[in-house]
Amino acid sequence: MVRLFVTMILLVLLTACGTVGLLPTSELVRKAIALGLEQTQQELSQKLDLDFQGLEIQQLKIAEEKPLTIQNLPAFRVKGKYDLIIKLPQRQLTQLQQPFELYLQIQQEGKTWRLLLPDKTSKDSQRVWRSYLIQ
Repeated sequence: MVRLFVTMILLVLLTACGTVGLLPTSELVRKAIALGLEQTQQELSQKLDLDFQGLEIQQLKIAEEKPLTIQNLPAFRVKGKYDLIIKLPQRQLTQLQQPFELYLQIQQEGKTWRLLLPDKTSKDSQRVWRSYLIQ
C-alpha cells in the first residue's frame, strides 16, 4: 500500500515537471530573434527605402533561461548575445555581440512556441503582449 502511494506521488511529480523540461532550444531562439528582426527590418525598409537582402544570426550564446508564467501559460525569459550580419545589395554589415532578451511561450498542447513582445501602445498597469507563432 505504501509502495503504491509513493509510486503515485512520483508519477504526479514527474508529470508536473514535464512542462518545465521543455526548454527553448538554440534553434528556436535563433528563429525568434529572426522573427523580431524581420518586423524591425520591414519598418526600416519602408521608412528609409533600403533594399535588405537578408539577415544572418551567428555565434548565438544563451546566458539565461528563466521560467515564468504569462497569461496562465508557461513561458521563458531568454537572454544572451549574438552576431548579426545584415546583407545589402552592395555590401554586408556585421554587428558583433548584440544583446537580446526574448519572451518565449510554449502553447498548451506543448507542440508550438510563440514569441511574446510587449505592446508599447498599451497604457494599462498590466502588461499587454503581442504573440507571434515561431515556425
